[in-house]
Amino acid sequence: MAHERKPLLQLQEDLEQHPTAMSSSSPSSLSETQQSPAPSSSSSSSRSGPIFIASLIALWYSSNIGVILLNKFLLSNYNFRFPIFLTMCHMAACSFFSYASIVFFRWVPLQAVRSRSQLVKIATLSVVFCGSVVGGNVSLRYLPVSFNQAVGATTPFFTAVFAYFVTLKREAWVTYAALIPVVAGVVIASGGEPSFHLFGFIMCISATAARAFKSVLQGVLLSSEGEKLNSMNLLLYMAPIAVLVLLPASLVMEPNVLDLTLSLGREKKYLWPLLFLNASTAYVANLSNFLVTKHTSALTLQVLGNAKGAVAVVISILLFRNPVTVMGIGGYAITVMGVVAYSQAKKKFK
Repeated sequence: MAHERKPLLQLQEDLEQHPTAMSSSSPSSLSETQQSPAPSSSSSSSRSGPIFIASLIALWYSSNIGVILLNKFLLSNYNFRFPIFLTMCHMAACSFFSYASIVFFRWVPLQAVRSRSQLVKIATLSVVFCGSVVGGNVSLRYLPVSFNQAVGATTPFFTAVFAYFVTLKREAWVTYAALIPVVAGVVIASGGEPSFHLFGFIMCISATAARAFKSVLQGVLLSSEGEKLNSMNLLLYMAPIAVLVLLPASLVMEPNVLDLTLSLGREKKYLWPLLFLNASTAYVANLSNFLVTKHTSALTLQVLGNAKGAVAVVISILLFRNPVTVMGIGGYAITVMGVVAYSQAKKKFK
């Protein structure tokens, strides 16, 4: 019995010492958040074989890229023009699967909400998170995935800005200098994007800024030792609140969404399986983000995130045949190199 309980106790100790943040690396998934502290890779890697790590990374890649492409397909190619309702479906799936993972499968210990103040903080995070995901999904109606990923790569820039103004945390000047190509690359990519849409661009930038603000806000609001939650428990409490926010918003801002969805479901027989697959993939993206962070490191996840954006761009161009230019590809490459330089500068001058 002692031998069987050891992994669970070890996991609980890791989570208490290194609480991770819920992801949203992409605009289409919850999965979106590679910016929280994580356990050291040395101890985790020693307990996990290379095949297991490789399997986790493959799951992370496939789920994150899959949810981006599924969102794009549903919103732009399948005539399902309800980004708020789609986000609500993601949240509902995360609520169900999080409850099953924690309560029934006991993958991590259940952490209770300890005060009304903590609940208010979680609700605040949930509303900001909803804004980031909805904005990203709306942008996918107007922008190709390739350009969407280029804009999303500027998340470190907004994170640094919000961290400076909210927490007064200052980085070394070299770190801030590394952000210049991050922004410059998006400006270049915007000028060379043949499918540029101003409203879609504004929504994508807003979603990226909201995602960064959520990361900073989470560090401020949940910094107390007595209020820290690991990522799976945070998702367990945030997702139902998000559903309560998004459902009335969808009914008001997307008139007749339920009737139109049912009608579209009768017209297109694969709509319901696609919606279920999309929502389930969104949860898997969050879970795999949590597992990869635990068994490797935050730096590894950040590097994978940069590579994931490039892979998503290539796959989206092959699948959706959206036109690209040398100028646009060059701008995105500059942004990615800036993000890598920023990560290295933070590591060196922290």
